[in-house]
Amino acid sequence: MMDALSYLFASWLQPELLALTAVGTAAGIYIGAIPGLSVTMAVSILISFTFGWEVNHALALMNGIFMGGVYGGSRTAILLNIPGAPAAIATALDGYPMAKKGEAGNAIGLSTVMSFFGGFVGIFVLAVAAPVVSEFAILFQPRDYMLLAVMGILLVGSLSGESLAKGIFAGALGMLLGTVGLDPMTAEQRFTFGSVELMNGISPVALMIGLFGVSEALLQLHNLHLAAVKQKVDKIIPSFSDLKKYLPLSLQTSAIGVVIGALPGTGGDIAALMAYDHAKRVTKDPEVPFGQGAKEGLVGPESANNAAVGGAYIPMLTLGIPGDAVTAVIIGALFIHGLNPGPLLLIEKPDMFWFTVGNLTLANIFLLVFGLTGIKIFTKIIECPKGVLFPLILLLSVVGAYSINNSLSDVWWMLGFGVLGYFMKLYGYQVGPVVLGIILSRLMDDNWRRAIISEQESLPAFFYGMITSPLSAVLFLAIVLILLSQTPVWKAIKMHASPRLGRG
Repeated sequence: MMDALSYLFASWLQPELLALTAVGTAAGIYIGAIPGLSVTMAVSILISFTFGWEVNHALALMNGIFMGGVYGGSRTAILLNIPGAPAAIATALDGYPMAKKGEAGNAIGLSTVMSFFGGFVGIFVLAVAAPVVSEFAILFQPRDYMLLAVMGILLVGSLSGESLAKGIFAGALGMLLGTVGLDPMTAEQRFTFGSVELMNGISPVALMIGLFGVSEALLQLHNLHLAAVKQKVDKIIPSFSDLKKYLPLSLQTSAIGVVIGALPGTGGDIAALMAYDHAKRVTKDPEVPFGQGAKEGLVGPESANNAAVGGAYIPMLTLGIPGDAVTAVIIGALFIHGLNPGPLLLIEKPDMFWFTVGNLTLANIFLLVFGLTGIKIFTKIIECPKGVLFPLILLLSVVGAYSINNSLSDVWWMLGFGVLGYFMKLYGYQVGPVVLGIILSRLMDDNWRRAIISEQESLPAFFYGMITSPLSAVLFLAIVLILLSQTPVWKAIKMHASPRLGRG
């Protein structure tokens, strides 16, 4: 027990590890805030610099960047409507409307505190229930991942605004764009029209920057005559009453984040979108409608995407299977330093497990400290004159798109999707479902192929396995219930029942 405690607080008591964790977290926040500069890219670059370091020093820096980077994407999502990472897409849906009302300081403060809370929940589950969660995660077969992706696609109803039909169209467009490139199984070209540039597919990040950032800059050209909104930064830390009010929702969405994060190949972006949908379903009477600055729309995704960090470490440390792209890179770093993540790690190197838990906790505390500082300076961005702000947004978008693959083709895609997003917003189409479609289409496509191949390409066998497997049956039932909840009959019954319940 004493050995475990000494490993747990090793990075707290050694000044070098403390400093590296702090530097990594601060750097992660700013890297995550810049579109196109992903946490995966930063950790990959760090491997070559930390090759000769001690493993604890290398991990302290990487853990800090991972924890800070997932949160950092919310800054530009709230201030500029440009998510720094896919995990911050859902944050922009209500964070940016709050900034347009002058409540950017309140939005950033709330997102910081909820990110801290979600991160703590993820780390707690990692510490006390890692073997149990990893055993549950390994039960997921390709068929279950496909059903999970279908559930994700059905979230289009929560992101569609006033028109479900327009949301379905936008989601279908995103799924179509996600199929561009080489077939994952046969390597045949799909929708490439003979273009070499299209063989790698369309970058979801370039699409996201264009649809959110460039389109917003173009749309705001209609309002150049309006003065910039003065931001209220006198109240940054959420009140105790707000924390008490949103704590149950944060707990629920943090649990979603941990489970989704523990599933190999998913990550915080899917967790955040599912959490946003959950928040929208369970919140009965929000003070502000979702999509117009509802605080619940910040609490859900920000709790979930940081909880997914702890979830992603669970299969990595217990099974040797990465939970997402960042933990895949960290696994490579551990191999370089002579460690072998997997079932024997907890037996042979328990010090490494407990060091990781303690270091992630420390990084989460630094996230809260750095996240609540510098907000007044950050909010000055949105107070800039529009003649300065919009060129800055376009410049940031171009740099972000180019930095993905150092390719001008990504910049052209970003600009093209910016124009498309402008016309979509102009005619009442939401851009969120397009990004959701392109992210989930690949997860659905790959796992549909694997699932049908595992059943010898027999549809009856596929459906029989879906019904007889308890996990698949639960996911399928959830999909049916979600579809039923979207039908006019169900909505009419719900509206008819509500007044009667109120009178009762």
